Amino acid sequence: MKPSDGITTASPGFAPSGAPAPGAVTSAATARAYAESVARARGGPGRGVRQEDVVDLLLVVSELVTNAILHGGGLAGFEVRPTAEGVWVVVHDNSAVVPRAASAFPTTHHGSGYGWPLVARLARDIVVDPHPGGGKSISVLVPLRDADVR
Repeated sequence: MKPSDGITTASPGFAPSGAPAPGAVTSAATARAYAESVARARGGPGRGVRQEDVVDLLLVVSELVTNAILHGGGLAGFEVRPTAEGVWVVVHDNSAVVPRAASAFPTTHHGSGYGWPLVARLARDIVVDPHPGGGKSISVLVPLRDADVR
């Protein structure tokens, strides 16, 4: 793996393991609902997750899934896996095009282009994994903190 502007392009076969979402995730809405259920279950009984972190997760999921649908030749798969630090989100699409790394928000608005910089700001450990037969997977870790339980 070779880092480039905070994005790692992995060798084929690398991706955090995780079970696919139940049912067919075909939209950003169903992907968000599944990701939120995984995030809230991650906290366990008596432990919650900070709401602002869940909002960040939902925004990242929306951007990645929408980009796969609009720019990636279609959504080919979706996974969410809880970890001690947060949740891994993996979005598979049908395009071999790697997103351009973004270190800052666009300074002008052309109707699009804000999604990838948002993902880069809200997620960590971004990995783009090209598939030998075409397509790619984008994996990100979205940090989640425990809610203050009083």
